[in-house]
Amino acid sequence: MEIKSLEHTDFDTLFRGFDDAFSDYGIRFEKEEVHSMLKRRGYNPELSFAAFDNGEIVAFTLNGTGIFNGIPTAYDTGTGTIKRYRGQGLAGKIFTHSIPFLQNADVRQYLLEVMQDNQKAISLYSRMNFRVTRGFDCFRQAIDKIDNLNGNTECMVRQVGVDSIRHAQECCDFSPSWQNSIDSIERGASDLICIGAFLRREMVGYCVLDACTGDLAQMAVQRKYRRKGIASRLLQEALGRMKTDFVKILNVSSGSFAMHAFLENKNIPLASRQLEMLLPL
Repeated sequence: MEIKSLEHTDFDTLFRGFDDAFSDYGIRFEKEEVHSMLKRRGYNPELSFAAFDNGEIVAFTLNGTGIFNGIPTAYDTGTGTIKRYRGQGLAGKIFTHSIPFLQNADVRQYLLEVMQDNQKAISLYSRMNFRVTRGFDCFRQAIDKIDNLNGNTECMVRQVGVDSIRHAQECCDFSPSWQNSIDSIERGASDLICIGAFLRREMVGYCVLDACTGDLAQMAVQRKYRRKGIASRLLQEALGRMKTDFVKILNVSSGSFAMHAFLENKNIPLASRQLEMLLPL
């Protein structure tokens, strides 16, 4: 067995390892879904690492790289181990192996998210000196079960470019997580749909969605235009563009009471909770 960079690993080999690692969790991924996810999250194969046995990936950590809060950062885009190789501490060995390479690449911190009910992983990360920076809530609902979609009929809704989304980031009540950040949206722009709501030619709200995965990455309305049905109209328009029969809204800040109330009103329930954790390098 050998731990090495994924710089020279083709995508088919990577996908086989990824698919095998999550197969017993009842989660199945399509190739295009994984490819899109890696692009959005800034996957850096040179700074991602895996344990190989006879040329096949048996455990891995896929790292995205970029800037987070003004600091060069590596982000855990996906960590997994094939079932029969678990219990050998491979994830920890891969992470330890990667640290000097990340530091040599001028990465100054490592960011990840972990499910709040995964106490084993949280304890492990805490022992490695990760600290919790904030909590996230994740929501999911079948589209045909979503209620109260009668939105504002006075605003005009149309597709916009990523530049419009970048210039409207002050509408957000909280700083988006890595995978929903404006940098992530720019990386995945070819796979995403950006729509804006306009009143008298002013964009007063927007949302960003991935129609193929059901992911609603960002949605926000200017404060002075809230409670006027604009968010409901945006959600209605977004759902109409989805190719899935469900919608998911990941990594809403636990302190974002306005978004929580909005989703509750639409009958989009809480599905899971995560912690964002950070390690200075």
